[in-house]
Amino acid sequence: MLKRLFASFIIILFCVPSYAGAPDSVYLFAYSSLKNGGRNGLHFAWSRDGHEWNSIGNEFAYVRSDYGRWGSQKRMISPVLFQGADGIWHCVWALNEEVNQFAHAASADLINWGRQTYPYLPEGTRFADPDIAYDQKGKSYAIMFTNKTDQQNAVTTKDFKSFTAVSATAKTTGWVQKKTVAVRGNNESGTVHKVAWSVIEQLIRTYQTQQYRIILEGEDAKKDSLRFATLKPLEVSVQLQPSAGKPISSMLTGVFFEDINYAADGGLYAELIQNRDFEYALTDKESRDKNWNETHSWSLTGNDISWKVDSINPIHPNNAHYALLETKVTGGMLVNSGFDGVAVKAGETYRFSVSLKAIDPNAKSVTVLLLGKEGKTLAQTTINGAGSNWKKFNVSLIASATDGEARLALQPREAGILAIDMVSLFPAKTFKGRVNGLRADLAQKVAEIRPRFVRFPGGCVAHGDGIGNIYHWKNTIGPLEARKPQRNLWGYHQTAGLGYFEYFQFCEDIGAEPVPVVAAGVPCQNSGVGGGGQQGGIPMAEMDQYVQDVIDLIEYANGDIKTVWGRRRAESGHPAPFNLKYIGIGNEDLITDVFEERYLMICKAVKAKYPEIVVIGTVGPFFEGTDYREGWAIADREKIEMVDEHYYQTPGWFINNQDFYDSYDRSKSKVYLGEYASRGTTLFNALSEALYLTGVERNADIVTMASYAPLLAKEGHTQWNPDLIYFNNTEIKPTISYEVQKIYGVHAGDVYIPATVSVSTNDEAVRKRIGLSVVRDSKSGDIVVKLVNMLPVATTLKIDLGQIIGASTDATKIVLKGKPGDRQILPEQAVVKLQADGRLNLDAYSFTVLRFKGR
Repeated sequence: MLKRLFASFIIILFCVPSYAGAPDSVYLFAYSSLKNGGRNGLHFAWSRDGHEWNSIGNEFAYVRSDYGRWGSQKRMISPVLFQGADGIWHCVWALNEEVNQFAHAASADLINWGRQTYPYLPEGTRFADPDIAYDQKGKSYAIMFTNKTDQQNAVTTKDFKSFTAVSATAKTTGWVQKKTVAVRGNNESGTVHKVAWSVIEQLIRTYQTQQYRIILEGEDAKKDSLRFATLKPLEVSVQLQPSAGKPISSMLTGVFFEDINYAADGGLYAELIQNRDFEYALTDKESRDKNWNETHSWSLTGNDISWKVDSINPIHPNNAHYALLETKVTGGMLVNSGFDGVAVKAGETYRFSVSLKAIDPNAKSVTVLLLGKEGKTLAQTTINGAGSNWKKFNVSLIASATDGEARLALQPREAGILAIDMVSLFPAKTFKGRVNGLRADLAQKVAEIRPRFVRFPGGCVAHGDGIGNIYHWKNTIGPLEARKPQRNLWGYHQTAGLGYFEYFQFCEDIGAEPVPVVAAGVPCQNSGVGGGGQQGGIPMAEMDQYVQDVIDLIEYANGDIKTVWGRRRAESGHPAPFNLKYIGIGNEDLITDVFEERYLMICKAVKAKYPEIVVIGTVGPFFEGTDYREGWAIADREKIEMVDEHYYQTPGWFINNQDFYDSYDRSKSKVYLGEYASRGTTLFNALSEALYLTGVERNADIVTMASYAPLLAKEGHTQWNPDLIYFNNTEIKPTISYEVQKIYGVHAGDVYIPATVSVSTNDEAVRKRIGLSVVRDSKSGDIVVKLVNMLPVATTLKIDLGQIIGASTDATKIVLKGKPGDRQILPEQAVVKLQADGRLNLDAYSFTVLRFKGR
């Protein structure tokens, strides 16, 4: 989907090669490159005579394999392209050397491809060297392949959805011509077809369109000195049309929280002890780190003391491990290093808790210490009374000094063996003072955006790495020792201490609507566990229970305390409902038959039970392509109320796509722009987002919610860049993009006021660097004018505000400005007096906001 990205698209048409006396037909060669193992997808070349071959698009990928994990596992091996009896093009290929599956996709034009499917073969069957035969009489296709013993087998199909059992077959000549030819100096194997020259022209246009887009999307500030070398200060005239004002969403700006980059444990979740329950496991990191186990973050000091981790008679089956600390001569300690240290502040109170059990009758007490980086004792207290059964103890510690790298130590006071579990340390000053709460400064920084909603818990975390890693909300509520931790898809550990109750409570605390997202019955399409990506969907025999779990989630949020799950919420300390209004089903999924069957089961069940809940569907991970088209087709057919769009793009993309939503059909699903960001953390990135958001505000009748992603990233543990807020144990480091999000959140409106904008130049490259949005906040009556100047020169703006603010008024003026490469800029704010028909200077590379009091 190209939208209206190319105002000068006609340029491309003139770039298509025009060959004198072009033939009616030529030969088309389809292949995947041997030199990269098929990882770059399906390529084409053409020839007049079948001997001299011309590459189309320098091995441009017209379709890529979506099977398998991110990166190198997504392979297309020995593709066989053929045109079916109905004129539709089909492609069948091998996936790798191990799995008992193969791949199929179809296209009417070789450019727009439909869903990929990955049919299963019997266990242990290898699929290699495919070929195709067609039975005219039976109107069926035989997909022939070589198995592990180099025997020829085949399956047959009429529709590429259902297949016969594998049968042995004689080695026969396939329906299509397979050939090895020289392309760009390399010998490649593929299939040859005779096609009309118009087919080649369209393939070339597709490639050239993509190249043109690369040029546009590569637009950045580094080339501005040349691009705008002769540019003089501009004049921009704006004529508002208040009578044409239209209602827009007041829910537009929100946040998306995912446990990525240590955003939860060690981040927003205020727990200071790492591996507090001794549940870290080698599998958290797929056994790649031998030190990542149940003893991680713990060490011993002193002599005559030893420890091990045991699992006999634990506190709870979901928390199977605990420490056995054996002391022969007192003085030794079991020490926890926290998350890059335990950060404490002088004079602050910290709540410590631990569960103890005396294995030896004499081992009844333990001294709890906070030790500074240099070993100095910052606080200590003693716990007495451990008995033969597990017992939880709660004490307070007051730090005598500030230390960002302190440690917590447990020092037994008697010889013997003491069982220890659920070792916890929280600052007393959590956000809003919540028990098991959130880090106050980090939560406050999120709250200052004034998000209208919070999407959680993912992202990819929601649908997990394989079926067994799907995020189940019921595992994250109730007493901490009863919650079920699991491997984090991003390669670490989730305690589930920050669970669904805490998410709902945080939303309530900051006045935001909760938007939970549940898996659509399938794991992440890039799963490395279970094989086949989403083809490992929850078995249909188990889907009824999974659907019920989703229904139960809504009851947990909204149900009366007399209901099963409403009572569970009340037991956690919140008798009143959380008033859930939205639920997301799926996350940027690969749209396959396996997905659709499960997805629609969930969507229909939710609407049947709770018709008032807004269901947010998914349309894949990109703003275009197969999943995007297929996801929207489902939304159109099933009348899904809202869909979740995602895209991470260059600043140039945001500059050149300001009209992305202008042409959306207003009668169709609303849009939640659930994940977006420009790739970088400079002022130029932030300005490109601010510019794009003026277009989103213009279309906030269709784009009802939007959230930058990811939200948080801990320094030293960042797996994804960019992020909105970076932090460590003692500092919060918001980006300039954060300041843009905050401005849009604080200065939102619910009525959009259209305007006619005139710029003193006809240069489109200049005009698209100027952005404007005017909104009214009906509650206050205030008018907010947002202005973006991404040009290297100042711009004089003339805007007639008389119709909406009167003859003269004061305004709050907020400006973000600087050099394009700046990474740390704070907005400047002042009160200014402006004449309604006056002029305003917009600095180079600036985002300016004017807020006028309502009259």
